[in-house]
Amino acid sequence: MSATEATARTMSYREALREAIREGMQADERVFLTGEDVGAYGGSFGVSRGLLDEFGPERIRDTPLSEAAFVGAGIGAAMGGMRPIVEVMTVNFSLLALDQIVNNAATIPHMSGGQVQIPVVVRMTTGAGRQLAAQHSHSLEGWYAHVPGLKVLAPATVADARWMLGPALADPNPVIVFEHGSLYNREGEIGDTAGPAGDITRASIRRPGRDLTFVAYGQSVWTALEAAETLASEGVEAEVLDLRVLRPLDTDAVISSVTRTHRAVIIDEMWRTGSLAAEVSALITEQAFYELDAPVGRVCTQELPIPYAGHLEQAALPNTTRVLAAAREAVGGDG
Repeated sequence: MSATEATARTMSYREALREAIREGMQADERVFLTGEDVGAYGGSFGVSRGLLDEFGPERIRDTPLSEAAFVGAGIGAAMGGMRPIVEVMTVNFSLLALDQIVNNAATIPHMSGGQVQIPVVVRMTTGAGRQLAAQHSHSLEGWYAHVPGLKVLAPATVADARWMLGPALADPNPVIVFEHGSLYNREGEIGDTAGPAGDITRASIRRPGRDLTFVAYGQSVWTALEAAETLASEGVEAEVLDLRVLRPLDTDAVISSVTRTHRAVIIDEMWRTGSLAAEVSALITEQAFYELDAPVGRVCTQELPIPYAGHLEQAALPNTTRVLAAAREAVGGDG
């Protein structure tokens, strides 16, 4: 047994995030957590449970119900030398702070000629699949990945949830972290050191393959892995590439994988029109067109507000059935 295996621990995605926040606060007194219900309630998704007792109300700060106000306060605190972690309950509520994030956090370092840094981390829950209806099931990661001046992360694994926050806090500029709501209960093993999970610049191959590349991020990585298992039983070896970092994209990893497999299917929980999948598809077409043996496939959320009914919600999302259909089309048959 290796040293890494000997020290591996099993925890949930939620617990990994909590441990990462705790470590950041223990290591640097400038780090504090702020947002709605992060203190006494322990966070809407239980991520900050127990941290108020450990660090007190000065560093675990419950806020009024105004995203524009508390995100703006976090940006101001970062400008003043603090290292805030701002929790926005869900991505749809972040639209109320879009002015603060896009017009202030993303632009002030540039407009000040680099004289002002904004080392703020904004965490938010994203995604559908939990029957929270149309207003609380958005996937808007691509909106933020569109904006220069922001770094955008999408941890899909427990290890990434545990280790990506540290380097995000160390970044001198704003970092947006998208946590898919369906991942909080997922369990996985992590070691005592960050390893590759602590790199917030590169994509990661979650499963190697030779016949097809699945490009995904967040919850969609697990959909891709499930589809890849089914395809393997049919003799098709699919590679699963987890983007992890949505801005800046690891273009080299995408092109390298597609160059090996000569086929690509992108899985993206955003709506198809104007999606991150469209950007990745364009990237592949621009830089690896002559490597392709089939058109790039895209499996995205259907073009409609997310339904409340569970069976309709699953039909609207990039489920395994739809991913397998796109993969089989790419490899030249229906299995």
